[in-house]
Amino acid sequence: MKEDTRWKLIAGVLLVTLSLALFTVHYLVFSDSHHLFIFFVGDLAFIPIEVLVVTLIIDQMLESREKQRRMEKLNLVIGTFFSTAGIPLLGLVSRADTCLAGIKPNLVIGAEWKNNQFSEVKECLRSHSATIATDQIDMAALRNFLISHEDFLLRIMENPMVFEHESFTDLLLALDHLTKELKARHDLSALSSADQSHLSTDIQRVYTRLIPEWLMYMEYLKEHYPYLFSLAMRTNPFDDSACVEIRE
Repeated sequence: MKEDTRWKLIAGVLLVTLSLALFTVHYLVFSDSHHLFIFFVGDLAFIPIEVLVVTLIIDQMLESREKQRRMEKLNLVIGTFFSTAGIPLLGLVSRADTCLAGIKPNLVIGAEWKNNQFSEVKECLRSHSATIATDQIDMAALRNFLISHEDFLLRIMENPMVFEHESFTDLLLALDHLTKELKARHDLSALSSADQSHLSTDIQRVYTRLIPEWLMYMEYLKEHYPYLFSLAMRTNPFDDSACVEIRE
């Protein structure tokens, strides 16, 4: 028997024994089994209400608050990911998206944006069919970039909170797969057409997961951290006029 289970069993036996002992003392002192039985049944009748209040209401409130705190910490992890690897990767890959022109203006986010505008762009992204032209990507530079950030991505994946965010987890797994695919090839300048097509699919998988995650992170920053959102707008990889320096 596990130590934790043994401790719970012993505690349960002791509590039940203590309860029986107190009932016995009550009977010996007052010799009134009628009222003792009434109190006992009354306490039993109240147990379902206690379960309702404690388990279904209080526990849910505490769990909701704890989940909110975990999401706050997770968003810090996501922010670190984008500032370190995500945004540079978007800039590197997006220029090879031959269909980007159709949605690019929608990704130039402004300080005046409302929640409904973010929702509209999310809907637009669902219908966007990205096509990655590998000949427009410096594959060696992409491989070097991913390898240089491999330890960083592994440390993020070691964070147990990450797995509470399914779409972000899918993005990290797709990135890890792409990194392994590129590392396994010695000469990226002599790829066959079939191999280029395969790598294009792997890059597209990362890219189509990266944009929605970036958009959700931008929405989160706008709502909770306006000063971080200001910097994010000035480093927007889809805004050709973006400049990190503030100008008149």
